[in-house]
This record gives sequence, C-alpha cells and structure tokens, in this order.
Amino acid sequence: MHIERATSATEELAEALTRLIPQLTSSSPPPGRDLLDRMLQSSASVLLLARRPDAAGPIVGAAALGTYRVPTGLRAVIEDVVVDRGSRGQGVGEALTRRLMEIAKEMGAPGVSLTSNPRREAANRLYVRLGFARRDTNLYYCAFA
Repeated sequence: MHIERATSATEELAEALTRLIPQLTSSSPPPGRDLLDRMLQSSASVLLLARRPDAAGPIVGAAALGTYRVPTGLRAVIEDVVVDRGSRGQGVGEALTRRLMEIAKEMGAPGVSLTSNPRREAANRLYVRLGFARRDTNLYYCAFA
C-alpha cells in the first residue's frame, strides 16, 4: 500500500474524488478543482491518498484530517475516509487512518476524533480495533438553508 499526501489539485485527483465521494455519501457532491486547491493550500487540512500497489497505481482511497485550535487546545478530526468498492477489505482504510493518526500526533494533538455512520459496520469495527472509543455524547448539526 502506498500512502501519499495530496499537494495539488490535479486532474487525476479530481477524477478520483468524483469516483470515490459518491461511494461515501449521496448528500455532498465531489469537490471541484477550485475547492480542492483551497483545501490543499490550507494548513488546517491534510488529504491523504492510497494507491495500490505502488505510486504509479490508481488512487483507490482517500481520507482527510482537519485541525483547529480552541481555548482548550488543538483538535484533530478525521473526515471523509473512503475506499473504492473494489479495494475494500484489503487494509486501505486502515493504512489511511493510521497515517492520519500519526500526523495528528506529530502536530501535537492529544488525540483525534471521527464519526462514522452506524451502517458502515466494517468501518466501525476498524475504528474500534485502532483504539477509538465510542463516546456517549450528543452530536448536533444545524443545516443552513
């Protein structure tokens, strides 16, 4: 498994996310190249890509880390972990998540959080196996029309 950090909004990256994002969610469209470029230029975002078996292979997965500072410290959140259907069950999601955990730790975060849809049973088992603990909390969301 080859894990790399995305650094520019290439056509290959845009095409890969156009293929991968619908496998993750139907409620958000894939990002355009302008949004990708802004995200990749932000010091608060890290986007990792997975290729199999080497750097020349196609992108088969992606995952993001967002960080931000609040009065109580540095927060790190893993978001949008997605693996192409044909590559699931082969350690891609685990490799992406482990590397994002390492990056968050290197940045000085005391831990990292994530959310996962309960229907994604394999993903939820993975996160528990990696040391994530389910929190007893209420998650609130307010959509802006």
